[in-house]
Parts: sequence; C-alpha cells; structure tokens
Amino acid sequence: MKKREFTDLKDHRLIKRGNKIFDDLFRKGVHSIRQLTHNDADAKGFYRFLQNDRVEEDDILSNLVVNCRAACAEKYVLCIQDTSEINLSSHSGRINKDNYLGTTNANKDIGLGFFLHPSLVLDALSGIPYGYSDVKIWNRPQEFQSKYEREYSKLPIEEKESYKWIEVSRNTQSNLSDIVKGMVIVQDREGDIYEQFATVPDEKTDLLIRARADRRLSDGTKLFSCLSDQPAQGTYQVVIPAKEKRKQRNATIEIRYKEVEITKTNKSSKNVPSSVRLYFVEAKETSYHGEDKICWRLLTTLQATSVEMAKICIEWYSWRWTIEEVFKILKKEGYNIEASELEYASSVRKMCLMILETIIKLFLMQLAYAEPEVELSADSCFSHEEQEFLEHKIVDMEGKTEKQKNPYKTQDLKRYVWVIARLGGWKGYESKRHPGITTLWIGLKYFKAAYDGWQVHRNVSTR
Repeated sequence: MKKREFTDLKDHRLIKRGNKIFDDLFRKGVHSIRQLTHNDADAKGFYRFLQNDRVEEDDILSNLVVNCRAACAEKYVLCIQDTSEINLSSHSGRINKDNYLGTTNANKDIGLGFFLHPSLVLDALSGIPYGYSDVKIWNRPQEFQSKYEREYSKLPIEEKESYKWIEVSRNTQSNLSDIVKGMVIVQDREGDIYEQFATVPDEKTDLLIRARADRRLSDGTKLFSCLSDQPAQGTYQVVIPAKEKRKQRNATIEIRYKEVEITKTNKSSKNVPSSVRLYFVEAKETSYHGEDKICWRLLTTLQATSVEMAKICIEWYSWRWTIEEVFKILKKEGYNIEASELEYASSVRKMCLMILETIIKLFLMQLAYAEPEVELSADSCFSHEEQEFLEHKIVDMEGKTEKQKNPYKTQDLKRYVWVIARLGGWKGYESKRHPGITTLWIGLKYFKAAYDGWQVHRNVSTR
C-alpha cells in the first residue's frame, strides 16, 4: 500500500507543507498547532496553509479520494457512511462567524459548528481501511428555521438535509466504479430512503441499510411483521463485549430473511418506480430482554437467499463501528478537534479533513496487529529512519522470556505497532486483548517525543 500523502495541489510548496502537516498530525496526535510545530516559523506555515485560498476543501478532499482509489483498485469494498457534528459552541466568543459555520443539533440557541458525512471504504474480506470515497462537509445557516417552519415534509428530496445519503452514494459511485470490482454501501437507519433504493443500485453497487420505517409492502403486509410467523432459518453465537454499565454476555442470534417488495408513498419523488424488490434480513437476540437487546432489520439489494449470505450481510453491517471509531478519534477520545483554537471555521474544516486521513493510518496499525493473516508493509506508516529508531526501542522493551519478545519480522507493520502499543500502555502479552485505537493514539504521542530526542542525540554525537 502506497504512502498516503498530498500529490496534487496548486503549488509544490503547498504539497510539501501539506505532507509535513500530515506527518505531524499522525506522529503527535494533537490538534494544537503550537504543540504540533517546533518553532514560530513552522507554526506560521501551518496557519498560512489552512488559511490559504489556494488550498480549498475540495483540494484536500480530492487528494483523499486519490489515495483511496490507489489503495482499493481491483477490490470488492464496503463504503460505510455516517454523520457527525463538530460543535464549536465553547469558542463562540472567539471564532469568526463566517459562512463556514452555522447552527448544530447541540442546542438551537447556542449550537455552533458544522457537519461531516464521510464514506469510509473497507475491504469486504479483510476489513482493511482504504480511505474515503467522499466526504460531505457543510453547515446550516446561523439563523436556522425548524422543520415545521420550513415545511420540510413538502420539500423535494434534493432540498432535504437527508439527501446527503444519496449524494454521497452517487459521488462514491462516480469516484470508485471504474476501479473496484464492486461495492456495498452500508448505512444506518437515516439512510432508509425510498429514492435511494430506487435510483442508486447498479451492476457494481449494492445497498445494505438498516430499516427505519415499518413500510407497507406490495402484498399489504408490514415490513417489521412479515417474518414474525417464520421460524428461524439459522442461529449463531456472538459475544457482546462489556461497555460502560453493560456486562459482557454470550448472545444467541436468530436469523430470518425474505425477499420483499417495498412501495413508494405519497411523499416519495414522482419520477421513481412505484415499487422496488429487496431482501429483508433480521438478526434477533433470544433469551434476553434488556434494553440493549440486538434486533437488526436490514434492507439490501444483495441476494440474501441463504443463511450464509444473510450472515454476511449482518457481519458487514456490524462493521459500522469503524466509522464511529473515526468520529471518536477525531473528537474527544483523540484529536479533540472541537477544542481547536483556530479562529476561522474554514481552517477547522480543512484540519478535520486532514485528520480524517491520518486516522486511516491508525486503523491500518490496529488491523495489522489484530488480524495475523493481514500483512501490511511498515512503509505504509513509518519512514525508514523511524523504523531504525523503532528497532532500537524493541531492544529496550523486550523482556527476557519468549512471551515478552516482539514476534514479528522486520518490514512487517505489526513489528512496529507492537512498540507503539507498548508506549501507549499495552503490556505486550499476546494472550491479552489486542491494543485498541486509543492505545495506539497515545503511543504515537510518546513515540514522537522519543524519536525527536533520538534524532537530536544522534545529530549531536556525529558532529
């Protein structure tokens, strides 16, 4: 996998500066420009890059797409969409209230910020993250009317905010269709839009979307009850991990599936077909009655005609957690972009897009370690000089027993992820839980500090 970097900006100096920012964001894991840079000159260069009119959001996005295309060529991929708001309300007294900033969902009176809606591309077999096929970034007006005031229900789909799901799906098709073997667009309940099912799928594009509406089917029955009298067509066991107040449990999941025909409503666009044939897949937990009981109802254009295919649909939908991890690292559990001290919303938005790209490297590191059969080159994340430093750290960190040794070969990304995870607090025992994204993010911050010290020492000692 090639190095992820800027390759196409309006000036070679901008490319050089942009790639330095990418490297600093990845290796230092902070949003603060003062903490990212070594001196005033570097800080000024960083500010100027973000405020430069010759570096537009679309320029950064197009480079993200180029990197994604290069990584996923000839692959079968999942394109996972979701939305997150960037809330800058705590800086409302300082930040310039320009056209890049508007009302958010946080609070109608004080909510201030913008929205991100990325399409994260993963390999459908291994889960390897390839990048982003598209990112919609937008803001509402600062004086934002309610849905009632705007008569939202009467607006054509193209004028509704929910059109983002269809827009990003179509942009994903435009950006990837010529180079991938096929794609499955995965969305949560907000993407359950009739016009999307009716217009987006084609010979290379399938949809896999969690059902939100209990739709009326062409035979007069309702979607959510159409499988109620059907015995389970398969079952499987899954471990539900502990989370906050939830205890870990072993869950039995029943699988049901059926071909259905959904119909348009009076509110649907007039120029779409009156009905669409889909497959309905239900994953339902048994013998448990808590509020977090699993009940996933999925609509898909994939041919879910067997238990095996239904299970694949369920598994692919479960991979949605990856885009939620992206938002966690972008915000409070990582870069904390909402605490940015940048004075211009346009600069914060550009910074967001650049951080999204650096997060792909974090995912590559996590996946490389968690999946032994996945082999990724160390060059995808670390320079040769950094690998040399990491080899020295391995010698320092390895214990005396075999269980405390680094088991991976040179040039395998896993070998150096082992070091970063140890720096982030992981104990290094293979029998323990694999290091997570947050651990790796913490480890990278310590890595950069140690690497800078090593470079200074080496430079001084060779004078």
